[in-house]
Amino acid sequence: AEALPAEIALADSIGVAAPTDVTERFALAREIIADRPIALRAHFHNTRNTGLANAAAAAAAGVRTFDSSLGGIGGCPFAPAATGNIPTEDLLYMLHRMGLDSGIDLDALTANVDWLEGVLGHSVPGYLSKAGNFPALSY
Repeated sequence: AEALPAEIALADSIGVAAPTDVTERFALAREIIADRPIALRAHFHNTRNTGLANAAAAAAAGVRTFDSSLGGIGGCPFAPAATGNIPTEDLLYMLHRMGLDSGIDLDALTANVDWLEGVLGHSVPGYLSKAGNFPALSY
């Protein structure tokens, strides 16, 4: 029997990709995977402020698993200039607005960002905790 991975992750740990790169790479990954039951994961850093746009491109390509960090904290040990992962709360807000509901309570998550800033003693890069959630639209 053919041994298959459960998942393949495509990562931009130094934050240089643009959404077109993401679209092309995930299309290629899907072509290689073909009909095999292998999930795709995306991992983006926001070093050049393209992380959320890249996540939107990945979501449009059918990716449903994303790495992120609360508040966007972190970095990359082999790329000293790299910033943290895309902020979890900003990612989930965007995905929810795109119609991809995670089931996670954004208000509760944002409260955790406030807690994290208190523990760290400084603000974090994420935006949702600063701007606040926006009510759902009814059509």
